Amino acid sequence: MQENLVIVESPAKAKTIEKFLGKDYVVKSSFGHIRDLAKKGLGVKIDEGFSPDYEVLPDKRKVVDELSRLAQKVSTVWLASDEDREGEAIAWHLAEVLDLPIDKTKRIVFHEITKNAILNAIENPRTIDMNLVNAQQARRVLDRIVGFELSPVLWKKIKPSLSAGRVQSVAVRLIVEREREIIAFNSTPYFRVVAQFYTTDDNHTLFKAELTQRFETKAEAEAFLASCTNASFTVSKAEEKPTKRYPAAPFTTSTLQQEAGRKLGMSVAQTMSVAQHLYEQGLITYMRTDSVNLSAQAIGQCKAEIEKLFGEKYSAAHNYKTKTKGAQEAHEAIRPSYIDRQQIEGTTAEKRLYDLIWKRTVASQMVAAEMDRTSVAIDMDGTSWQFAATGEVVRFDGFLRLYSESTDEDATSEQSEAILPKMQIGDKVEAGQIVATERFTVAPSRYNEASLVKRLEELGIGRPSTYAPTITTIINRGYVVKQNKESQKRSYIALTHTPAGKISEKTHTESFGKEKNRLAPTDIGMVVNDYLETQFAQIMDYNFTASVEKEFDNIANGQMTWDEMIMRFYSPFHTMVDRAIETQTDKNSQIRELGIDPESGQKVKARIGRYGPMVEIEAADGGKNRFASLKKGQLIESITLEEALELFALPRNLGKYEGQDLMVGIGKFGPYVRYGNSFASLAKSDDPYTIQYERAVELITEQKAAAVATATPLKTFAEDKDMVLKNGRYGEYIAYKGKNYRLPAGKKAADMTYEECLKVVSTPKKKK
Repeated sequence: MQENLVIVESPAKAKTIEKFLGKDYVVKSSFGHIRDLAKKGLGVKIDEGFSPDYEVLPDKRKVVDELSRLAQKVSTVWLASDEDREGEAIAWHLAEVLDLPIDKTKRIVFHEITKNAILNAIENPRTIDMNLVNAQQARRVLDRIVGFELSPVLWKKIKPSLSAGRVQSVAVRLIVEREREIIAFNSTPYFRVVAQFYTTDDNHTLFKAELTQRFETKAEAEAFLASCTNASFTVSKAEEKPTKRYPAAPFTTSTLQQEAGRKLGMSVAQTMSVAQHLYEQGLITYMRTDSVNLSAQAIGQCKAEIEKLFGEKYSAAHNYKTKTKGAQEAHEAIRPSYIDRQQIEGTTAEKRLYDLIWKRTVASQMVAAEMDRTSVAIDMDGTSWQFAATGEVVRFDGFLRLYSESTDEDATSEQSEAILPKMQIGDKVEAGQIVATERFTVAPSRYNEASLVKRLEELGIGRPSTYAPTITTIINRGYVVKQNKESQKRSYIALTHTPAGKISEKTHTESFGKEKNRLAPTDIGMVVNDYLETQFAQIMDYNFTASVEKEFDNIANGQMTWDEMIMRFYSPFHTMVDRAIETQTDKNSQIRELGIDPESGQKVKARIGRYGPMVEIEAADGGKNRFASLKKGQLIESITLEEALELFALPRNLGKYEGQDLMVGIGKFGPYVRYGNSFASLAKSDDPYTIQYERAVELITEQKAAAVATATPLKTFAEDKDMVLKNGRYGEYIAYKGKNYRLPAGKKAADMTYEECLKVVSTPKKKK
């Protein structure tokens, strides 16, 4: 019998660790948290100092029973959950449920699953850190109180079944504010002037430079181009400076999520899931960390690997310091467990993410890239106009040989830097073509998951363990959607001035506005956000939310008690809840008037209805109002009167089919086509507003064929005419005296005998 029981969080981690420990150890998994606040009621005893009411999770009772039996049989229990606050809380819950003494139970932590790390942890156990446990308890209790007390207010004042969360609501606020910036933004055209210049030396080298001023109108651009005829140009500035570009720090949770999003197209949740698998297999260090620190051993391994791959001149040790507000615990950055392991076996996603982590880690210990940066200014003689150009030449690639960090601006940048010829102040240059191109001001970009994480981190909101669940929650609650937008076409003008003084105009077309996996608020998200900002301004305040995070840090550091922190928060918060319930909500503030319907002369409004966002035309003389649901992607706040009136085009009459009107509409179960009493659902690719007669007939024909196939019996029996085998929507089944029965597993209708069918219908159905 084993002498030691080691309890970790996941089965994959248990398998990896068991390889490193001898036969005297059995390693078992708790499968994450085993207890949480009771679901019935608040789960927190307000009158008893905010004492949490914990219960074992229903799906963990068997796990707890097994761990209890094993714990009683061994001499030592080792709690080896993750090394962050969440892991510390899991260890404490295990000790409580398994009846282990807190001050004597051995707690071990490690930030990588390697043999050395595990054996070192066993040699250096500690006890459960109650400060870390209390920091986690404070977060859990506070979030439960906010959700429990805020949600009923939303049910009463806005719509049933809504919910609110402390960090989630602030994340929604960021997305709503960005959307309103976009709605309020008016794109205006301007003209950007780029000239071709040639040096007057023997090489006659071509280079480009941009006018430092932009023009608002076509007339201004044309006037400038006309003034360029017979103009002379002189170099007024020519600077060449050696510069260095340094490698980015190793990954933290936040920077990994951002870079995996930009380079690999992974969502935040997907990144964390793949990183978790890599960690549990012992391939990378712990994936929830604020730290950019690398151990001396890791730096040494990087040096050896760089010298082996690129030579000694590419190696340079760097120590990075964490700048994130309230960085939690002194962990290492995310890095490969074994630096000399450049490639791994695994899924495609695991290989790609590991490769990214490996490159970022090794590149962080490489020398800076050396480059020459050139800046040139060219004056238009006798005027104040000036052209400017910058160029960059890489003299030594350094870390760029392995890895270059992406930025959110990479995809939208118009800046391009070329190699510039050698020039001196006073040199004359000749102008070639000078082109004024119409461009357009661009609205702020919607957040994607990576840029939202970056913004939350900048504001000091959330911690490494909260970014992914926060984003998942606001999407699942229907407050935010992740959307793609197809590009649109627009025309733009290019005015070209030739050295001969001729100006020609040409119209071009370009694509713009394409979006992929961008976060946009839904109407209900905007309404909830506005209500919370009105009634719970403190909870929605960015600085307040960040200050709460700092208080969690203070609890973790033993500088504050968790119940004291909750008490300071709860009293004013509860007062706000009481006041909100008593305050009459102005329902009209949630209704937007769009204008007048030209046909009826009645008001057209947009608002949240029982089944979601909709538009409404008021009825005249006491008649019934007309309603229509908004399309996907439309918002109450930005829909126009014209777009709203188009929504009333349904139901549409496409003409006659077999003597009946062929109608298209949207019903309770989605878009449909109907004639008489026959209905057929539209496919996802069909738009009810544009579907044509031929496609509608095709859908009806397919529906009729399916109905005939379903209605035709596959098999009947002479012994009993009520016993029929049919083919239905979910496959073959037995129909008998008004009831339907599944076929036995692996059986086909054609093979079923009457006796087998009788046995099926005679056997009582098991209750779920």
